[in-house]
Amino acid sequence: MRTYRPVNLNVLWFLIALNVLIFVIEIVIGPYPIVQNNEVVNEVVLFLGLKPDELSQHPWTIISSMFVHGGLTHILFNMISLYFLGSFLIRAAGERTFLAVFFLGGLAGNILFAILANPFSVGIGASGGIFAFGGALAVMVPKVPVLIFPIPVPMPLWIAIIILVFISFLFSGIAWQAHIGGLLLGLVVGFIFRRRRRVYYF
Repeated sequence: MRTYRPVNLNVLWFLIALNVLIFVIEIVIGPYPIVQNNEVVNEVVLFLGLKPDELSQHPWTIISSMFVHGGLTHILFNMISLYFLGSFLIRAAGERTFLAVFFLGGLAGNILFAILANPFSVGIGASGGIFAFGGALAVMVPKVPVLIFPIPVPMPLWIAIIILVFISFLFSGIAWQAHIGGLLLGLVVGFIFRRRRRVYYF
């Protein structure tokens, strides 16, 4: 007989609310659009975003940049991904692991961005943590069917993650370094959990 406990998503909703709040502050302080022609034009983004050449002077940006976004489309897609992948991971591994993977994935992504990106560029967004969720789940539950907009056909999670990584390299202005860093961290976490031979139910 299996027993089910209710899933508490409060910590997930808190992260989403924090991201949305900071985005609202970006718009209020202005100007908007926040990123125009791949150039940052917003004071909040410049203050909280990760600039590799200024990291030693602004060390907080290694964390704060995870909660900053460059436009409505950027935050919309990131928050949708954060909700669906994050809720999967909370069900599989609990809130503490969810938070640890998000922040460690974000840190891994930002570190790789600081090492490999143009030192005068600005890195922003929650993608490092989100790709860490994807990497962990791709190992833990690789065959879970998911949808990627605008593809109308469900596909296994591990294939979806490969597609998203590939897309990271197609367009300028996407911090593929953060995506790869978060993904690698997530894969490590996924293998650790899989070695414990747990069975995950969704």
